Amino acid sequence: MGHCPQGGRSVLDPHAGRYAARTAGMTASEIRALFAVASRPEVVSLAGGMPNLAALPLETIAAETARIIAEDGLTALQYASAQGLPVLREQICEVMSLEGVAAHPDDVLVTVGSQMGLDLVARLFCDPGDVVVAEGPSYVGALGSFAAYQAEVAHVAVDAHGLVPEGLRAALRQARNAGRRVKLLYTIPNFHNPSGVTLAVERRAEILEICRAHGVLVVEDNPYGLLGFDGRTYPALHSMDPENVVYLGSFSKTFASGLRVGWVLAPHAVREKLVLAAESATLCPPTLNQMIVSRYLATQDWRGQIGVFRENYRERRDAMLRALEEFLPPGCSWTEPDGGFYVWVKVPEGVHTKAMLPRAVDARVAYASGTGFYTNGLGGRRMRLSYCYPSPERIREGVRRLAGVLASEPALIPSFGPVAGLRERAPETV
Repeated sequence: MGHCPQGGRSVLDPHAGRYAARTAGMTASEIRALFAVASRPEVVSLAGGMPNLAALPLETIAAETARIIAEDGLTALQYASAQGLPVLREQICEVMSLEGVAAHPDDVLVTVGSQMGLDLVARLFCDPGDVVVAEGPSYVGALGSFAAYQAEVAHVAVDAHGLVPEGLRAALRQARNAGRRVKLLYTIPNFHNPSGVTLAVERRAEILEICRAHGVLVVEDNPYGLLGFDGRTYPALHSMDPENVVYLGSFSKTFASGLRVGWVLAPHAVREKLVLAAESATLCPPTLNQMIVSRYLATQDWRGQIGVFRENYRERRDAMLRALEEFLPPGCSWTEPDGGFYVWVKVPEGVHTKAMLPRAVDARVAYASGTGFYTNGLGGRRMRLSYCYPSPERIREGVRRLAGVLASEPALIPSFGPVAGLRERAPETV
């Protein structure tokens, strides 16, 4: 601990006066702060979005990785291009073609996970005070990146069919009338995190038209698009308007999250600036990790493996929905996702999910409070439940424990009073 020379008073951070102004927007994620607690074996964690990797052919992957190092180690362990390996960029284009994207490898940038791509896009486009429109709720990692670059997020409600076009129009009008500049629409169109809903196909062209008319760039974050439980894929927004959409992709949900290999597909001029930004951030993405992903795509039945993941997650989704129906008390409702990792639950009037969380952990179950997915104080009556990682049996037990906590919450209100700010300040339709 540092010491202040004036009066001998100690200070928590002797460097506090040196930080850049933008660090004021850096706060701890509510969801990531849960990981230490949720990883305890006695706690059923319905909080984190960790992929279930047990179905991967680990022995084969180990053998191929050893072969890469033995045969191409001088390349695999060396620096490489900041844009990513050409062969992997070609393979990424093949992956995106499953969703109607016709891309050239030159317009793909390989990143250290799609989170890096998101951060680079925010760095390129967001000045302090700019507005980014995003679904309400929205992915917590995106909210953190936009805050780091001092952009303000304007949430637009979603319903069972995804982002509401009229809500988008209203948000853009409001920003214009206030003299604010909207730079980006950030959206997760497929199996949304955290709500689980999918943007209806008939809305996609309308939303793209709205953004183009208002001079707003669309950032399409699509880590779950190939994980539809009926095998259906939806047309990527980029496939419908490639000159006004930046596409973020990832192998974290369809192969291995620990390899941290993602990508950005962007219009050519944007891609050039993204490469420069990537050089300053990481110099180059890890060559070995790229080669492991490339070898996997070249030698394994990766489409079949995605099908295995779909079945595993569908089984867990079904277990979650059955348990919610069986155990949750009256006054609860939830989304029914057709893919991805998450169910979005609304709890009864008078319950605040952030305030309730310590009592849930005491009951050995964890979830993600809805407040972490908004920047404007909403979400107190919402929670995200993840079904991707626990077994169906653990999911059922976790929901049973959660239901017990929920059932006892209203009884606490006469004693302790309602939580300040509990009442939602704007309507939420999901």
